Amino acid sequence: MKTTRYRTGALEEFFCKHQIATLEQLKAAMGNPARCTLFRKLGQVQYLSSYSHRGMYYTLKSIAGFTPQGLWSCRSVWFSRFGNLLDTAEIFVRNSESGYSAGELRDMVHVKTKHALTQLVRNGRLTREKIGSSYIYLSPDSRLAQQQRKARKVHPSRPSCAALIVKNPDLAAEEAKAAVVLFCSRLDERQRRLYAGLESLKLGHGGDAHIASLLSMDTHTVARGRRELMSADLNGDGVRATGGGRLAQEKKRRRS
Repeated sequence: MKTTRYRTGALEEFFCKHQIATLEQLKAAMGNPARCTLFRKLGQVQYLSSYSHRGMYYTLKSIAGFTPQGLWSCRSVWFSRFGNLLDTAEIFVRNSESGYSAGELRDMVHVKTKHALTQLVRNGRLTREKIGSSYIYLSPDSRLAQQQRKARKVHPSRPSCAALIVKNPDLAAEEAKAAVVLFCSRLDERQRRLYAGLESLKLGHGGDAHIASLLSMDTHTVARGRRELMSADLNGDGVRATGGGRLAQEKKRRRS
């Protein structure tokens, strides 16, 4: 009896066309192989599973265009270069300047994080401390946690981007973020940098990374926009000054 051969190339072709897919979609694209066969083929092409939507979506590492924070979204499905939500939340907290509350981290990674953070604390991968009225998640390293604790006391809270930018209580957080991202897409490079710098100034400590994650920008670009605003250096390039361009010419009239 001849054994059915499943082409790895069929997976790559499907991903190139659709970017992300569920397991059922991939099985159909390959001719319905066994589950273990499908995952063996996925391993050969270096796949990622989403940390949102209960991990039901897949993509290739070569397709994901990660932000400087290590995140990528396609059709509202989120992927992380660090792996699943537990690993992503741990990395974000360990690398943060002042730790995160569950709400702050939710704004960074765009999904609810409370259960993941609780599990990380239970497993000893993070620590938790009540600072002010909120529980703040900190590094398990006592030295780093102490630094985060000090930074948190200097800047006790960081409002979410949605609450900061949109003051309408009837507008959901995800709708607010979508509106901000759409607005920024209409700006030129310099305007986008200055706007990001302005919102970072409003947030205060840690604002550069927070805004960079929201707008899929480099943290250094946000910091540059913030510095330009603080120094009133608004004579950057990229936008033609008023009065620039060709001089207006008088319309020639036909002589009789």
